Amino acid sequence: MYSRKKGKAGSTKPSKKVISTWVRYKPKEVELLVTKLAKEGKTASDIGIILRDTYGIPDVSAVTKKKITKILKESSLLKELPEDLMALIKKAINEKKHLENNKHDKSALRGLQLTESKIKRLVKYYKRAKRLPLNWKFEPKKLNLYIE
Repeated sequence: MYSRKKGKAGSTKPSKKVISTWVRYKPKEVELLVTKLAKEGKTASDIGIILRDTYGIPDVSAVTKKKITKILKESSLLKELPEDLMALIKKAINEKKHLENNKHDKSALRGLQLTESKIKRLVKYYKRAKRLPLNWKFEPKKLNLYIE
């Protein structure tokens, strides 16, 4: 958003959601795998990567007709804060630690400002989508409390 770079090139998923012929798992088995991996402490994106690389399931939503987060929500294993929001908060914490040691690093200060604005935009979205409570508030001074 703030850089003058072009986006990353990469492959795109097929537009049709078709179960591949080599997938030998039934929808119930995939849901059990997802809940098992979630109980081990894996995030939704980690679960998708593990299922793709280890079990040969290219797309969970094609097999089960549900997304991983919906499966986790139904089994009440979904974390309170969304995964992408947690990643941004961890990034902001690391940038703040860096700035404590390097007070004159202006580019790191700019990076922290951009990260905090991304967090605020994401919080606004999650409040609209009812994924976060309406009274939840992001406070940059209390960043470490969100991780614990």
